[in-house]
Amino acid sequence: MKTLLLLLSLITLSAVPRVSASAVDSVRPLRPVAAAYTFEVGSAHLADTYISPLKYDGWSAAFRYERMQAMKFDPDRWIMRLSASVEVDRTQNPARNAVMWMGSIDASWGMLRRWRLPWSLTLAAGGSTGVNLGCLYNDRNGNNPASAKAAWTVNATAMAAWNVTLGRLPVTLRYQPTVPLTGVFFSPDYGELYYEIYLGDDSGLAHCAWWGNYFAMENLLTADLRFGGTSLRLGYRNYILSTKVNYITTRVVTHAFVIGLSGEWLSLNPRHPFNRDARVISALY
Repeated sequence: MKTLLLLLSLITLSAVPRVSASAVDSVRPLRPVAAAYTFEVGSAHLADTYISPLKYDGWSAAFRYERMQAMKFDPDRWIMRLSASVEVDRTQNPARNAVMWMGSIDASWGMLRRWRLPWSLTLAAGGSTGVNLGCLYNDRNGNNPASAKAAWTVNATAMAAWNVTLGRLPVTLRYQPTVPLTGVFFSPDYGELYYEIYLGDDSGLAHCAWWGNYFAMENLLTADLRFGGTSLRLGYRNYILSTKVNYITTRVVTHAFVIGLSGEWLSLNPRHPFNRDARVISALY
């Protein structure tokens, strides 16, 4: 009888599922989306010799959307970043008797390899690709009032993020520079009318971008003040663009104050029930 009871106990214990460390690690991690909606306002400095030899100064305003998320294939080491913006600049010449406008749309996507260091510090480096479309318009010109801008670039980007606490308030500080390495950009010949391009004179409009004829850099510095599930984002953005091709020189420099809302959102698939043992891997925090 004792032998039978012992046999039944062994069978029962073997049927009970065991949760091991490897089983917990095999649970699919949760990858929340770190998104931000920001408004930027500051100064703009424009120069384009296709339109005017003078430099124009004024204000700049932009709306930007940013999305970051840990990658599915290796969430601990790789993150993605999507950024899109709409910008409008209004500037005047030194005599204040002519106005030059600039409007642009920008979008980029990239991946970064990150390293988590002590003291809540994260470093990352990677690449991205982006498209920029825009136009400068001078209401004083007759023949050539506008100068179209278009570029596709392959960029190098990096990031440094530091999670600190100010009193009881968690704050995430981040610096992210982006520099195009190569690509293709549009430029007509010096003095060539867009009407001539419309009539078929469209040769030599695309140019290979390199640092000798196309240099750009974006510097983004942000601080996320994390009030619960939603954060207040404050920061500074600097953008520099310098191109020189076909005897046409373009300079664009903006300095902007950044303010907006950011936070993390998690979307769950009803076909995959939520697992409380799953790790949460943040892209930024």
